[in-house]
Amino acid sequence: MDVLKMIADERRRFADLVDSLTADQLATPSLCGAWTVKEVAGHLVSVVAGSDVVALKLLVLSGFRLHKANARLATLTARQPAARLAALLREHADNPFRPPIVGHPGALTDLQVHGQDIRRPLGLPHELRPDRLRVSLDFLTGGRAIGFTPKSRPAGLRFETTDLAWARGEGPLVRGAAEAVMLALAGRPAALADLDGDGVAILRGRLRAAA
Repeated sequence: MDVLKMIADERRRFADLVDSLTADQLATPSLCGAWTVKEVAGHLVSVVAGSDVVALKLLVLSGFRLHKANARLATLTARQPAARLAALLREHADNPFRPPIVGHPGALTDLQVHGQDIRRPLGLPHELRPDRLRVSLDFLTGGRAIGFTPKSRPAGLRFETTDLAWARGEGPLVRGAAEAVMLALAGRPAALADLDGDGVAILRGRLRAAA
């Protein structure tokens, strides 16, 4: 299993998606906070093609709050034309950058989750690969998904996927398609409607408390 190749392919697929969108679609609110579809694309570009100098300046201006700095960087990067964002994703598709702590599984998960942050509001099919979903599910339930999933979110729950032979944890059940389980673990309440089991209400309460 070569996670770097998975990441490169997801970047190229994301670039193809951005190229296919209209101006109205690019301006649509995504599932990721207050970001538009285009700003989500800007975030993914800034991860591999952003300026270190600009990133450091924004980090200082944000009081060294990483998430706030990342949000500013995404918004700044998204000011470029959509075609340029797509071109940069393709140009840097094979960038081997390894994020601190979360590593390459975190990078792959970032791409898959943000892809759904875009596709779900636009009503587009996800076409996610089962082997890549498995990597992200293992990552999100493995206790090292800093910035994605606090350890308290999956604690005491059992997660099962209906389209993959995958399950983790013990406790009240949360069950559904792998894509929906991944999004719920990553804090997207929109995916809860696609899940069932006694643990869904517990998970919903945790997501609400974290909002």
